[in-house]
Amino acid sequence: MGRFSGRRNRIVPYDRDEAVKYAHKWAYGRNPAYYDFEHIGGDCTNFASQVIYAGAKIMNYTPVYGWYYRNINDRTPSWTGVNFLYNFLVNNEGPGPFAEKVDVKDIMPGDIIQLSFTGGGIFNHSPVVVQTGSPPRLDNILIAAHTIDRDYYPITNYSWVDIRFLHIVGVRRW
Repeated sequence: MGRFSGRRNRIVPYDRDEAVKYAHKWAYGRNPAYYDFEHIGGDCTNFASQVIYAGAKIMNYTPVYGWYYRNINDRTPSWTGVNFLYNFLVNNEGPGPFAEKVDVKDIMPGDIIQLSFTGGGIFNHSPVVVQTGSPPRLDNILIAAHTIDRDYYPITNYSWVDIRFLHIVGVRRW
C-alpha cells in the first residue's frame, strides 16, 4: 500500500488543450515565474513540467519524491530532472499527474517524449508533444522544447539512441 492509500481522491482529466496552449506560448520565451535552467544543465524538463502543470493544475508537495516548484531552491528533482520526472510520473500514487510508458501510437498532444542521446538507460531530453498525425507515428509527431527552443518541431529531427513515450493518464486530486 502506498503512502496515499486509503485517502479519498478523485481522478480528473488532464487538460491537454491548456498544456499545449502553454507550450506554444512559452516555447520561444521564459515564464518569469520560473527560473531558467538553460545555462545550468538545460531547461527542457523545467519547461515540460510547466506544460504538465498547465494541464494538471496541481503539484505534489511530497518532499524529495513529489513534483513541485516554488523557487530555484525549493523544488523537487522531478521538476527539472529528465529521469526523475519519468520516475515521478510512472510511479505517482499521490496528488498530481500520473503517466504510463506507451507505444508511439498511444501518444497525444500534451504528453512527453524522452530521448536518450547516450544510451545506458540515461535519458537527456524531455520534449512536449504539441501535434500528432492519426495514428501517431515517429514521422508525424511535432514537439515543443526548451534549451534549444523549438515549437512545431519534428521529433525525427533529433538523433537519439533510445526513446520513450509518456502518456499522461490523468490527475489525482484530494
